[in-house]
Amino acid sequence: MIKTESKSEKTAKIIFMVSAFFSVIAVVAIVLYILVSAVPAFAEIGFFKFLFGTTWFPNKDMYGILPMIVSTFAVTVGSLLVGGIIGIFTAIFLVYFCPKKLKGFFNQVIVLLAGIPSIIYGFFGMIVLVPLLAEIFHQDSGSGLLASSLILGLMILPTVTSLTKNALESVPESYTEGSLAMGATKEQTIFKVILPAAKTGILSALTLGAGRAIGETMAVLMVCGSTPNFPSELFLPIRTLTVNIVSQMGYAQDLHREALFATGFVLLVFILILNGVLAFIKRTRKVKGGADKRVRVLRQNSSGEVRYKVCGLVPKILSVVCKVIAALVVSVLVILIGYILAKGLPHLSFDFLFGESTYSKVTLQGAFISTGWIILISLLVAVPIGTATAIFLVEYTKPGSKIVKVLRVFIDTLSGIPSIVFGLFGMIIFCVNGVSLWAGALTLALMILPTIIRSVEESLLAVPGSMREGSLALGASKVRTIFKVILPSALSGVVTAIILSIGRIVSESAALIFTSGSVPMTPDSPLQGGATFAVLMYYFTQEKIDFDAAYGTAAVLLILVFVLNLLVILCEKKLKKNR
Repeated sequence: MIKTESKSEKTAKIIFMVSAFFSVIAVVAIVLYILVSAVPAFAEIGFFKFLFGTTWFPNKDMYGILPMIVSTFAVTVGSLLVGGIIGIFTAIFLVYFCPKKLKGFFNQVIVLLAGIPSIIYGFFGMIVLVPLLAEIFHQDSGSGLLASSLILGLMILPTVTSLTKNALESVPESYTEGSLAMGATKEQTIFKVILPAAKTGILSALTLGAGRAIGETMAVLMVCGSTPNFPSELFLPIRTLTVNIVSQMGYAQDLHREALFATGFVLLVFILILNGVLAFIKRTRKVKGGADKRVRVLRQNSSGEVRYKVCGLVPKILSVVCKVIAALVVSVLVILIGYILAKGLPHLSFDFLFGESTYSKVTLQGAFISTGWIILISLLVAVPIGTATAIFLVEYTKPGSKIVKVLRVFIDTLSGIPSIVFGLFGMIIFCVNGVSLWAGALTLALMILPTIIRSVEESLLAVPGSMREGSLALGASKVRTIFKVILPSALSGVVTAIILSIGRIVSESAALIFTSGSVPMTPDSPLQGGATFAVLMYYFTQEKIDFDAAYGTAAVLLILVFVLNLLVILCEKKLKKNR
């Protein structure tokens, strides 16, 4: 009996370890397969000619992506100027100025902004923002750099806000107490002491926001104008790297197709560089001393009456700005959701929701079935692997060990890879016999894996060590302790991971266009292609041009997001009670 238990222990550990290294395998496979697919284009076109060429004209075999590289970085910088600044001020408001009664509300606003699918942001930008900008600035079209920056800024705002909030809350309380004790006001303390102390965390937030902006596809596609120009004007149509791939892959062949894969590899390299920068920031993300010095300088600068007034006035103005910006964020969310629901709900009918779908009359029946299949298959693949990985990290490794550091690097890298790159990888590996729901589901399983790992890991860490010790002391094996004691105690965390993953699946569009397709028909099996809700919105806006149906689909997507967010809140409350 002891021998059998020993074998089972060893077998279980091997399974957990293999699952943990699946992330490493996935990242290496994605990089290698995209590179292999890109090499023919680099060889025929020339690497530097491809990278620094200024003309993209496939009909004449001219492939230069420099305008799209510049446009990508211009849009990223623009989004950081919008979403980065607003996100930082929103975080300051949430931590230091928001009334306790409203904190829960504002936190949910940020969560809702993060959960809204990118296709809805793009649709709102195309229908509302682009015409509005054209009217305000008297332009023929509002598409271009400004519209793309505004939409992306709104999309990265939740990321920047959440991470900046965490960075501010991690600053030792002694910094605040010391500053106030030396005569500084609350506002002076925040902007002169706490913000400088949290700068590495804020920089990390901005880096992640930049990664999200560089990798975004669908929202930018709908507002940028999709023309490979240099971004020399705010309203000149442009095309980013991601938009170049998604807009042309459907009909590209031979060298054109290979050039698009090469574009994807360049995009992947940029993301990997950003991930490297982020990893470096995390290694140096210890709050350094020097608060006393900052406080003394602050007090010295405040010694003269005039200088004191200036020093005191600026932080007060900034505190007002924080409150105004927080109100603006709420207003934008209300406008976006209110507009989509007001336009979409009147178009919802039983026939539109559940009627048989044909090419002449497309309904949501196929989207319900396609989305359901992809959710089911993705979770069946990703949940066991993600849970096993989390178990290995928590139960079989020491915190801070080399193996943990390596695994975290690859897990973080996997989470940072743009969805369009996942789509290219899925198209190469899983679409051997053409697009299918199965191929789309396997691709999304890779995408949601980091989310599951992190969520389950947090719930396992929340289980008291006494429960493990008690179980082992009573003679239970480690494996039995994990499955009979630890996992049941962390069940709400696992459920939260599943709900968050479902939210990611429901919201995804770019990767699925390449793997499961955009056919709006009802699939008979997962071996056929089909369009999920998000992909169907792309079909309505880009192919069929049926905005009434797009509004209805967007309303259904928002309702699903609301339901999923509510379920996450309920699970988190249960998890807190268990703690």
